[in-house]
Amino acid sequence: MKLLRPIQNAIRGSLVGLGLLAVAGGASAQTRELSGSGQLLDRIAAVVNDGVVLNSQLEEQTEEITQRLRQQNTELPPRNVLRQQILERLVVEEIQMQRADKLGIQVSDEMLNGALDDVAKRNNIGFADLPQALAQQGIDYRTFRDEIRRQMTLQLLRQRDVIARINVSPRELEQFMTRQANAPDRNAEYNVSHILISVPVSASPEQIEAREKRAREVYDKASSGEDFAQLAVAYSDSSTNIEGGSLGWRRGSQLPSILAENIPKMKVGQTSEPIRTPSGFHLFRLNEMRGGVQQAVVQQVHARHILLKTNELEDDQTIEQKLRDIRKRVLEEGEDFAAIAAVTSQDPGSAADGGDLGWAGPGSFVPEFEKQLDALKENEISPPFKSQYGWHIVQVLGRRQHDSTEDLRRQRAFAELREAKAEEETELWLRRLRDEAFVDYRM
Repeated sequence: MKLLRPIQNAIRGSLVGLGLLAVAGGASAQTRELSGSGQLLDRIAAVVNDGVVLNSQLEEQTEEITQRLRQQNTELPPRNVLRQQILERLVVEEIQMQRADKLGIQVSDEMLNGALDDVAKRNNIGFADLPQALAQQGIDYRTFRDEIRRQMTLQLLRQRDVIARINVSPRELEQFMTRQANAPDRNAEYNVSHILISVPVSASPEQIEAREKRAREVYDKASSGEDFAQLAVAYSDSSTNIEGGSLGWRRGSQLPSILAENIPKMKVGQTSEPIRTPSGFHLFRLNEMRGGVQQAVVQQVHARHILLKTNELEDDQTIEQKLRDIRKRVLEEGEDFAAIAAVTSQDPGSAADGGDLGWAGPGSFVPEFEKQLDALKENEISPPFKSQYGWHIVQVLGRRQHDSTEDLRRQRAFAELREAKAEEETELWLRRLRDEAFVDYRM
């Protein structure tokens, strides 16, 4: 079973945007020792601040990349040039790892196992079978784990130092979304049918008018609910007429230009008005759509809460009783929940608003909090409960069905804009790190 390349691809898919530089075959131990007789087993290729890049790392990376380039039938540069390029990349990686360590950035075993489990699933094997599958290709599982942890750490560092600091202005976002609104979603697929009412090249004005009238009649029939496929068989002059006008599934980038201009305005099941081109009058029906951002209606809840935390003087029982007393004051004595929250809640994000958390959908809160929300009726106040943030009481103010399609479209547009800026910003960031580092080449 040739698993190495699929595993590498799966890692890239499961760790979207990690930009893995070397996995599996290029993984290497970070330290070497002297043998009992004093024979040197490794040597230093470069000193990087207070760390090193070992010659063994350089050799393994060079071999792995050389094999990859040969498999791709890519002409190899001179070996000394290739080694220097790889050494420089290892130096830059070492600089990043040192910074990550300084900042306390760590990849937990849980995060790492989640990534490796995704690798296993993408290769249709169990997580427990991954070590054996790697061993069959001569890859040490522990070394493999170390390399993936390393690459995940680099990505977390990039997220902190680069991605999180990229600014997308409201104006940029609105302009980008306006351009998107006038073009088909390139990530979506459209199932489309077509009817053509052709017009002869040398048609007279009367003939053109007659053909337009027929196209309008067909459009009215389709809009009133008549079967589009039957109308295509009966009226269409297109070569797809005997297939009911079906164009099949097309990606946004593969749509005919005349349809690409109109598809963003159409809903599933809708037929376009006749569109004039030199060949005649066209009608398109959007049968189905998949992928991209589709309509997303979610159940939202409007809630407010009071958060109290334990301290050296007040334990769990004391805090829980305080919240019971507050709940009683609101329910039995009629005191204002928001007023109490404003002066007692220890949630800095909501206390000033009387504990108001606004409208939120599924997944917005930790499980313990959502469990309480799900059990409450409108205006009901929960008993005190504990989460990772402290002790709460929460009140549900309302529930609604909310179309979050526009929110999702805005989130995706923001992510695309930010990622478009990320490549250049990453290069500038890496250059600054490299310029500020002490590097002494020993090769």
